[in-house]
Amino acid sequence: IIVKKSKLMIAELAQLQVPGKPYCYEAMYPHDEDPMLQDPLMAYKATADKDTMYVHQAMKQPEKSTILPAVWQMKRKRDIRTQEIKKHKARLNIDGFRMIQGVHYEQNYAPVASWNSIRTMLAMTAVHEWHTKQLDYVLAFPQAPSKGRLYMKIPRGFQIDQGKSEDYLLELKKNLYGTKNAGRIWNQYLTDKLVKEVGFTQSEVEECVFYKGKTMCVLYTDDSIIAGQDFLGVNIDRKDDGSIHLTQPHLIDQIIKDLGLDDEKNKGHVVKTKETPASSSKLLTKHTDSPEFDNQFTYRSVLGKCNYLEKGSRSDIAYIVYQCARFSSNPKKEHGEALKWLGRYLKGTRDKGTIIRPNQKQELEVYVDASFAGDWHPEYGQDEDTARSRHGYIIQYSNCPILWKSSLQGEITLSSTESEYTGLSYALRDAIPIMQLIDEMKQYSFPIKSAEAKVHCRVFEDNSGALEMASLHKYRPRTKHICTKLHHFRLYVTSKRISIHPIKTDYQRADYLTKPVNDTVLKRLGKLVMGW
Repeated sequence: IIVKKSKLMIAELAQLQVPGKPYCYEAMYPHDEDPMLQDPLMAYKATADKDTMYVHQAMKQPEKSTILPAVWQMKRKRDIRTQEIKKHKARLNIDGFRMIQGVHYEQNYAPVASWNSIRTMLAMTAVHEWHTKQLDYVLAFPQAPSKGRLYMKIPRGFQIDQGKSEDYLLELKKNLYGTKNAGRIWNQYLTDKLVKEVGFTQSEVEECVFYKGKTMCVLYTDDSIIAGQDFLGVNIDRKDDGSIHLTQPHLIDQIIKDLGLDDEKNKGHVVKTKETPASSSKLLTKHTDSPEFDNQFTYRSVLGKCNYLEKGSRSDIAYIVYQCARFSSNPKKEHGEALKWLGRYLKGTRDKGTIIRPNQKQELEVYVDASFAGDWHPEYGQDEDTARSRHGYIIQYSNCPILWKSSLQGEITLSSTESEYTGLSYALRDAIPIMQLIDEMKQYSFPIKSAEAKVHCRVFEDNSGALEMASLHKYRPRTKHICTKLHHFRLYVTSKRISIHPIKTDYQRADYLTKPVNDTVLKRLGKLVMGW
């Protein structure tokens, strides 16, 4: 078929636009692109081609089949360091919102690699000086064949050369972006290729990790990590001294702009920065009697970006991001002010992140801390959430942070010992799979510098009661109610694969994950955990 573009000018949509994602009229009539582009729309790479779909006359449409709309998605992809546009992308998507489970698809779950696995590989890379690479699959999803028969309308703005567009439809031959099971189909297709044709072996611990000889591959949708320069929006910079720096300055710039703290919006005024992510003297509560948040910025959008920033490279903001997220359904004035405070802190630490600087004398270590009923407030004493304790933990390999977490505990604990022990149990639920992953790498003869046949884990705990419960297994009347789910790691302790050690509170690296801290404590712990 021959398609022709038709003009589409909807200027009012620009007010609702997501940065970096232009609308159709902007693609056709750009004002900030190369003036030499004679046909701007054709500068965008589309997924509509004869190998992906073909024209099907509407009169031949099978009975009881659904015709789904077509949706264009366009994006200007920028360099993560310079912010210069390096690629124009356009995808012809199908509107999967109208797909019905059991009719158009069965399952939509698609696994992705966890940050645990990604940072474990980066730590291994830094510690053992492995050669690294990163792959990005071009037009990944349409490489896989479509499952089932799906029909799509002719995209708006295009017409059949001979005939009316409404008399025709498109039948998909390949897995198109937008379908609810597109990620699952692509993952199954790629896994099948890696295992059956390339000769990789899939990990039994992490389904997105693959081995072949001395090669290890970690998948995240259409990215494959063998540790690259730009992965998942995180700038990965390997220095001459062997350290790896993880930063996300572009994402921080977006957060600052969304909050109205950027220099462009504050011309002539210096935006004051903060020394800490949150006030150390105030705790966020529901603030029921306070005014509603004034919507001067999109609360949930900013919070989502902060959450991705925290998960990627900034453990120092984990506590306040989690706290702000608790009240996202009904934010008050104080919650908006807390995000503004965080934005001022990020503005002053824009180029900071996590530095992976290995120390081969240390193996796998876990730091666990908990704050017993730390959010309790007499004004909201009837709210059970204020009675819940918070725990935080950091998992490191060779002094390189792999995982961190700050979270309210699901159950209400009755003492500081119980809250610390609960935090210890949750931390080891994440640590044990990492131990198993490293064990698996050794089984595949990866050159890991360790004299031990198996990975040993050292856990640091600053509560003597929790330390005794974890190390000395005996009946205790005051803790007999603790569910067996919290004792799951005891076999590892008795077999001496996990050892529990006391640590002074001043050296507890997980301390800033359980409560807001002052700048002195933040600088001390930030140096130990994040390297700056």
